[in-house]
Amino acid sequence: MNTLLAHQTCLITGASRGIGKGIAELFAKYGCNIAFTYRHSVDSALELEHALQQFGIKAKGYQSDCSRFEEAENVVNQVVNDFGGLNILINNAGITKDGLLLRMTEAQWDEVLNTNLKSVFALTKAAQKPMLKAKHGSIINISSFVGIRGNAGQSNYAASKAGIIGFTKSIAQELGSRNIRCNAIAPGFIATEMTGALNAEMTQQWIEQIPLKRSGTVNDVAQACLFLASDLSSYITGQCLSVCGGMLT
Repeated sequence: MNTLLAHQTCLITGASRGIGKGIAELFAKYGCNIAFTYRHSVDSALELEHALQQFGIKAKGYQSDCSRFEEAENVVNQVVNDFGGLNILINNAGITKDGLLLRMTEAQWDEVLNTNLKSVFALTKAAQKPMLKAKHGSIINISSFVGIRGNAGQSNYAASKAGIIGFTKSIAQELGSRNIRCNAIAPGFIATEMTGALNAEMTQQWIEQIPLKRSGTVNDVAQACLFLASDLSSYITGQCLSVCGGMLT
């Protein structure tokens, strides 16, 4: 086991599948203790918890809706109590409720903004307390290339992901003097359960727009998170790293 993140504790939201799960697995390989949240997938969460523990690290899942302010604060308090501290926060949880603005409902807008953006505010606000006490921490917010360039039919999702970037840059300025870094990652077209629902023709259309001519993998995003979480990036904060195969070039 590589010890790059040994004895550190990372909290990852929405880690029962997809990108969050990939980050949890990679971090565990590097010696990091893993706390993670999930909303509905109890069986998947228990399975992940057990799998992560096989790396010889401590792992625990917490069922929570972190877009609710009090629940976010409770989760952070539980993690600090169970693990003894919190070094890394990865705000990964996200959903889509796509539709043209003409047909988009207020509920579709609110659900996406709450899950994708308000949860980032709530968890970061709660997590800064133990990090301020330790005078050290790394916060990584998962945005999207859609938050940079927009996408028809995803105005709610794009707004939430663009908001994450502005939030990231502001928090980096607020907390930098306390040795707490805050960065964002903007994944491009990543092969996950979400993109797997697209038909082959649409998938190929996306891939043709990518200079590297392939979809990204969960591990591509996880490795970028590993870099930003570790001291390898100790002089990097307030940045948005695009992991998109050159799509935004």
